[in-house]
Amino acid sequence: MPLSDVEPRVDSADPAEQFVAYLDYYRGAVERKVRGLGPEGLGARPLESGWSPLELLVHLVHMERRWFVWGFLAENVPDPWGDHVAGDPEGAWAVPADDADLDDWLRRLHDGGARTRDILATRDLAERGATGGRFGPGETPPTLLWIAFHVLQEYARHAGHLDAAREQIDGATGE
Repeated sequence: MPLSDVEPRVDSADPAEQFVAYLDYYRGAVERKVRGLGPEGLGARPLESGWSPLELLVHLVHMERRWFVWGFLAENVPDPWGDHVAGDPEGAWAVPADDADLDDWLRRLHDGGARTRDILATRDLAERGATGGRFGPGETPPTLLWIAFHVLQEYARHAGHLDAAREQIDGATGE
C-alpha cells in the first residue's frame, strides 16, 4: 500500500472505512518521519520525555496489537508490554534488546495494520471486546468503536510528537 502524505478523503458514511483510512494514513506518517533518520537519529532523545523515535515506533506496534488483537479479540500475544522496560506497563518505553532494525519494525507496523483492517472490515463497531486477553473476568471490555478511536488518537498524538522530535534532530518539518 503506497504511503500518502495527503489526509484521507474517504467519501463514505461507514465509520469503519474512515478508521481504516485514517489509521493507514497515520502509519504512513510515522514511517515517513522515521525513514529519513539514520541510526543516530533513531536513537536520539531530543525531547524532555526522553524517548527515541525508534522507541516510539516500537510502542506504536505494541500499542495497536495490545488493543485490537490482545484486547478486542483476546488472542494470546507474546510479550504484550514488550515496548516497556522489563514489561512494566508503567515503565519507560524501550526497544527490545538486539531488535533495533528499522525495516523490521516498519514491517511489523504495517502487518499490524493489515490485521486491524481485517478486524474493522469484519466486525461490528458496537461489539465489545472479548475477555481472556487484555480484559479479565468481571471487566466490561470496551467496544470496537472505542478501541478504534483510542488507537487513532494514539497515532495522531504520537505522529505529532515525532514531528517535534524530527525537527529537533535534523530540522526536518512537515514530512
